[in-house]
Amino acid sequence: MDEQTLKQAIERYSAAMFTVNRRFNAIVRELMPEELTVDQYYILSSIRSQGQCTSSELADIFCVGKSSITAIIARLFDKRWIRRIPDEKDRRVIYLSLTEEGEKLAAEIDLKIEGLMGNYLNRFTDEEAQRFLETYEKLANVLLET
Repeated sequence: MDEQTLKQAIERYSAAMFTVNRRFNAIVRELMPEELTVDQYYILSSIRSQGQCTSSELADIFCVGKSSITAIIARLFDKRWIRRIPDEKDRRVIYLSLTEEGEKLAAEIDLKIEGLMGNYLNRFTDEEAQRFLETYEKLANVLLET
């Protein structure tokens, strides 16, 4: 790709990414119950998809400091949406998993988001959706490698 084409591609990507991220986050915020923030939901969703994890793993996934995750975890624990499970071999390691209430909440919101995203993805042909997802996943993998 020549320099001018690359520059245009970056500008197009940046503009589209900004619009998608801003609009999607605004829409997701509207789906959240009053007592749950979007960041808290993303943490619940991540724990749900992994079954259990540590706060350090979450900090790595979300590219934030451990103190940021610790504050969110404390709020989720206080609301009884997650539980802390000490490692049997190393008591310094604490695993996080969802409580039954946390699982129910995350599942309800996931269903709402799936319905919403389905409405948008249905505007693509099957081929367009497949190509888009493969390309987007490729970008995600490239970012994870660096």
